[in-house]
Amino acid sequence: MSPTTLADRLRALFPDASGRSLKQWLESGRVEVNGRVCRDGRVSVRAQDRIHLAGRGPVPFPRGLGLVHEDAAIVVMDKPPGLLSVATERERDRTAYRLLWDYLQAGRSRSRPFIVHRLDRETSGLLVFAKSPAAKAHLQAQFEARTVLRVYRALVKGQVRQESGTLESRLVEDRSLRVRATSGREGKTAVTRYRVLGRGADTTLLELSLGTGRRRQIRVQLAGMGHPIVGDREHGGPAGPFRRLCLHATCLGFSHPDTGQAMRFESAAPAAWV
Repeated sequence: MSPTTLADRLRALFPDASGRSLKQWLESGRVEVNGRVCRDGRVSVRAQDRIHLAGRGPVPFPRGLGLVHEDAAIVVMDKPPGLLSVATERERDRTAYRLLWDYLQAGRSRSRPFIVHRLDRETSGLLVFAKSPAAKAHLQAQFEARTVLRVYRALVKGQVRQESGTLESRLVEDRSLRVRATSGREGKTAVTRYRVLGRGADTTLLELSLGTGRRRQIRVQLAGMGHPIVGDREHGGPAGPFRRLCLHATCLGFSHPDTGQAMRFESAAPAAWV
């Protein structure tokens, strides 16, 4: 059998591992060839060479993501703006899910993440993933029952007159996945409660609590009331000075899928929005 590269042999030995995981193994010195550490995947190896993956040490959480909480059942992270929650047809590798998958696979338990809910690419803040199908089902049942606490901060255009209120509308999604409000019977009911936290010269900082969790719910409803989110050019919002959508998932609360304990996590919105 002709020689092959170490990287090819690793792919054959660990078919479920991603290319990013293999690279991390090599860079961290975990791969041994005939008892000696090898960090270069281009090295030629023979059929009789012994390839060994050394024990896992502490694995750093993916750069750019913020680890808020991790236990045997769940991972709660702080997602930055500009990162997809899960893969799309156009982007499959650079997602919160994929980064978390690589992190968990590199750990001692070799568990995998399960998607519970999502945040828009442009939205930052708290996101929970499950580590088993049972934990996923338990958490998603809470989302469907609307017992999960989901609170956001948004900086919007203009002065919101009422100090608090409730936004209720029906939303429809077209074939292009664009979401809009409708006055007809089609679509699904969306409910968002808000209160004013602060005011700028031509902006208002809002706290928003979800009564329902429809896709693009907050963005569409705020635009519909005449106060689009700063940075939300798609829905008529001003560009603003922050070069991002000013929407942040700041609080997430649910019952732990294993223990039933009430869990509550918080993440501060950028201080510059105030």
